[in-house]
Amino acid sequence: MKNIKRKPQKTFVRKFGPVDYIISGMARFEWSDFYYWLIQTSWQKLWGLIIAFYVIINTIFTFLYLVSSNGIANAQSGSFTDAFSFSVQTMATIGYGAMYPTNIYTHILVTIEVFVGLIAMAMITGLMFARFSLPTARVLFSRVAVISPYNGIPTLMFRIANQRQNWIVETQVRVTLLMDQEISAEGHSLRRFCDLKLVRSQTPMLALTWLVMHQIDENSPLYHWSEDDFKNVNNQDMRFFIMLTGLDGTVSQTINARHIYTLDQIIWHQRFVDIMFTSADGKNYVDYSHFHDVMPL
Repeated sequence: MKNIKRKPQKTFVRKFGPVDYIISGMARFEWSDFYYWLIQTSWQKLWGLIIAFYVIINTIFTFLYLVSSNGIANAQSGSFTDAFSFSVQTMATIGYGAMYPTNIYTHILVTIEVFVGLIAMAMITGLMFARFSLPTARVLFSRVAVISPYNGIPTLMFRIANQRQNWIVETQVRVTLLMDQEISAEGHSLRRFCDLKLVRSQTPMLALTWLVMHQIDENSPLYHWSEDDFKNVNNQDMRFFIMLTGLDGTVSQTINARHIYTLDQIIWHQRFVDIMFTSADGKNYVDYSHFHDVMPL
């Protein structure tokens, strides 16, 4: 049987929390997702793409105008600068009046360019509005999580804070533990996801901070785990996925935030430093400079 040479597959890296996965056998980009790419790409890339599109379109029409040597009144024959300036004025529908089309060929080009300009401006305006109106969350997660007793029960705890000066209404938090691989009797290798029961998984509003807690009792998948188990090399692929959803109190739109804790970010026998206190004169203070700090029990 003749051996068929397979073309080397293109690969790309997809970041999954703190872990990078090399993906092959899948297209990195599809033109059907172009609008999605425009929404989620960085502002620098978006502005670069818009400027490049604007320059390229005007350059194309400039060369088309130059085909007719006397198609633009008051423009120097064969001048790229004059033709480009006329193209910019036409696309923006400025119409200074100093230069104008003089023959049917240039009139047709002007009609086409005005139509292209109207469509392009409408699309760019809609894209900008979608970008600015996209609801986002500014939620701060503590850099580490701790395991310490709470009412005599070992408890996994981490902190959340709202960094905006408003409320996140009907806030809900979900914590999912990605376990190690499980091999079935048939040889199937699967990753297990376990939802952790929280002492309080929702709050009417999140304005300042929230200490999220999971009690490690007999119903917890972490029951009987010790600090040494967390340091086990075989369990380094385990991660805690944190998902927060709620309604932005200002724009009344759903927002979400996510975070991932790895096992090396779990600190034992520590507690978070208090950041809320009341002064002698009765004023309440919140010191976020110690938001990530922990201290021994």
